[in-house]
Amino acid sequence: MIARDAYLDLDPVTAHGLVRDGHAILIDIREAGEHALERIPGAALYPLSSFTPDALPQGGPAVILHCGSGKRSATAMAKCRAAGVPCYGHVEGGIMAWKAAGLPTAR
Repeated sequence: MIARDAYLDLDPVTAHGLVRDGHAILIDIREAGEHALERIPGAALYPLSSFTPDALPQGGPAVILHCGSGKRSATAMAKCRAAGVPCYGHVEGGIMAWKAAGLPTAR
């Protein structure tokens, strides 16, 4: 079991392993058009433009956020922390770093 409120900068390989092993879920905070063009398989879409920390799934696996480069997911993670909503962390470097690490995406 992992802490649900660690607020960590995670490298893509670590995030992938946590999701793969069922310890975490991945939340894409990019906009719908970006998600439609390319996405990480299994990531749920919660766009930053309408992001509300309270709407994130709670009580199950830990939450890991991602965006395109890591900037927006870091912003969303800070919103979670300020609201007292558990968030394990975000993918540092976003989907760009995910792809650079050779991890799967879907179009």
